[in-house]
Amino acid sequence: MISRARRTPLSDWAWTIDRWLLAAIAMIIVGGLVFSMAGSPPEAERLHLHTFYFVNRQALFLLPALIVMFGVSLLSPRHIRRAALVMYVVFLALVIGTIFYGQEVKGARRWILGVQPSEFLKPAFVVLVAWAFSEGARRKDVPGNWLALLLFPLTIAPLVMQPDFGQTMLLSMVWAILYFMAGLHWMWVVGIGGAGAASALLAYKFVPHVHARIQTFLEPPPSVTAGVPTNFQAETALESFISGSWFGKGPGEGTIKRILPDSHTDYVFAVIGEEFGVVVCLALVALFAFIVLRTLFSAARNDDPFCRFASAGLVMLFGLQSCINMMVNLQLMPAKGMTLPFVSYGGSSLISLAIEMGFLLAVTRRRRHSHALTQQADGRSGAVAHNGPYGPVGAPT
Repeated sequence: MISRARRTPLSDWAWTIDRWLLAAIAMIIVGGLVFSMAGSPPEAERLHLHTFYFVNRQALFLLPALIVMFGVSLLSPRHIRRAALVMYVVFLALVIGTIFYGQEVKGARRWILGVQPSEFLKPAFVVLVAWAFSEGARRKDVPGNWLALLLFPLTIAPLVMQPDFGQTMLLSMVWAILYFMAGLHWMWVVGIGGAGAASALLAYKFVPHVHARIQTFLEPPPSVTAGVPTNFQAETALESFISGSWFGKGPGEGTIKRILPDSHTDYVFAVIGEEFGVVVCLALVALFAFIVLRTLFSAARNDDPFCRFASAGLVMLFGLQSCINMMVNLQLMPAKGMTLPFVSYGGSSLISLAIEMGFLLAVTRRRRHSHALTQQADGRSGAVAHNGPYGPVGAPT
């Protein structure tokens, strides 16, 4: 058993980590590996690969992902900001590089050097925006809101050029939530919302594949191309849930998954519905909801501005991505090509989510400083600063 008396990085981590949050994340990771065994084999067989090709690769990526998540969760808020800054610069450059040199898949250039850099850009962007807003709230001489405002188009522009409208929409929503948390006037809310609606309308009007996806969603079945309905994936995914009913057909007994494209990535939630049933789907939704709500309640009680903004932004990134994937599977919104965190297959997705959850676990840790450090941070001999859950309020982190 780890003693409180022996102060080591590992013991500090063990006593300050949010164990309920860690347990919920662990349950999703383990469940994701099990669900991968259901959704991946049909896709592997369609591609003439070994039956468990994708399952084995997912398990192979899982070990380094867990190591990365643990290592990142050990970091202090100061080191998190520094790591996010380095990540942002590197992966923004790679995102720009994909526009010119990236591998084209389904009409978009999102891959370069075997990596999808936009996946790693997301958590770095959220941490930097949280840093800008927190500094703006803490110090009136720092133009934090303007820095966050400048980061938004700098990040979104290359994603639109790929094009990757799913990630653009996701980051826009998280950025807007953080901007609202920073004390945004309601007139700005109307302005930003109007700009978002106008952008979506322009994309629908002038970008062919966006127009096709939305049109297919708004006008179901009749449209057929070469004998195959244009909304085949969405219709088949919905049929999977109906076929599985409440308790599913049983592991490995699904049949609709064999004709469902992307059953191991975008539509793995539909495979879960067919084989494990609606009850298991609801349990999975409850796990995602628990992580989001617990973190938001923790953020509301946090005295440290950076940790408050960062934890809220990171968990909303996680929660919104999950919601988008599940809504697409249930035909509640047009297809977005968004993976289900820790459940869908993908090496880049898994490692980037490990970093994202490592950041989240780090900023939700309960940090306390000694009496001497508190006095030093407060700058007054013999005075004790008020201690928040992340140390003395106003002290540098």
